[in-house]
This record gives sequence, structure tokens and C-alpha cells, in this order.
Amino acid sequence: MNAAEPELVEANSTVHIVRTGVANLASVIAAVERIGARPVLIERAEEVAQAPRLLLPGVGAFGAAMDELHRLGIVDALCARVAAGAPTLTICLGLQLLARSSEETPGAVGLGVIDAAVTRFNGPVRVPQMGWNRVEPTPGARWVTPGFAYFANTFKLGAIPSGWQGATADHGGAFVAAIERGDVLACQFHPELSGAWGAALLRRWVAGTAAC
Repeated sequence: MNAAEPELVEANSTVHIVRTGVANLASVIAAVERIGARPVLIERAEEVAQAPRLLLPGVGAFGAAMDELHRLGIVDALCARVAAGAPTLTICLGLQLLARSSEETPGAVGLGVIDAAVTRFNGPVRVPQMGWNRVEPTPGARWVTPGFAYFANTFKLGAIPSGWQGATADHGGAFVAAIERGDVLACQFHPELSGAWGAALLRRWVAGTAAC
């Protein structure tokens, strides 16, 4: 942790977490509480639209997750807040859902916030990628710093989209570890499982204090 970073965020900080049904909410809630913020579970479009800071976690299949977002009626609200640059953090599958499609579920349509397709890792590498990997931010990244993060993914985004900054990692070749634009941050890794480095990232984003 950077010596200038506070150990906890302000006591009145609240993080609204989308109850998707396809996420390990317990670990995300615990991580938010550890940095001193208050987690609040939500699942309605008006809550998504009005949340000061929104977190979209995700574990599982692309198609099933999109089906759940449609069932909740929050797809338009999610797209609108990301397009507006409202403070939003997405984790793991949550990053992939921002794309237009994924090889994991052919025919399923993603949020389409970024014009990209999610593809499967290929080549002589272990799939799924499970464990720690080095994360390197691109020039201009505000939230992500160099460090090691915990990943659990079979599918990935191949390149950082135009108009975004972010970070990359290597698993049989470079892939996207995170993308960011303004106060929107999408992580392929799990910051809630990434030790002190992940906690510092969460703390920065919740506090609205970018690393650079």
C-alpha cells in the first residue's frame, strides 16, 4: 500500500453491489467491509441508476449472466451509467459482460459498452487460468498500479478498447487485465481476492482517489 493511502475509506462511504445471482457475493461484501465501506445489495434499475458507486461482480457463464441482467431489467441502466462515466466497478465476468459477445455463449448479446468480442485462451497454457499473475498498467491508467492479482478465467478480452486505458497480463500472450475510463473500472482479476494490492485498489476506487 502506498504510504499516502489511508488504511480505511471514510466511514460514510457506501458501495452498491448488484445482486446478479452469478457471483460470490460473500467475498465481495467482506472486501468492501474490510476497507471500511458499507456494502448495500441492489437489484432494481432505479437503484443502479442512482447509486453513487456501483459494483457489478460476476462468476459463471456469459449467457446466464446476461439472462439474469435482463430478468432484473437493469441492462439499460447499466449501459447508461457506464456511458455517462458514473463510478462503476465490474469484476471478472463483469468486465466481459461489457463486450458485445463471447465465445463462451455463442449467440448471446452482451452489454455492448465496448465494441469487442470475448475469446477463449488458446495455446499451451493452463485453462482456466487460476491463480496469481502480474498486472502491468498502460500509460495513463489512473486506478491500477503494477502488482500481482488473483485471476480465475477461461475467457478474456484480447486488447484494450480504443478510448480506454487499463492494464495487461500474460497467459500464453498478453490479454486485458483491466480497462478504465474516468471513474469506470473493469477488472478481469478479482481485487477482493488479491490481498493488500487488491484492497488498495478497492480503497482508491471507493475513495475516488486515483493512483495518478
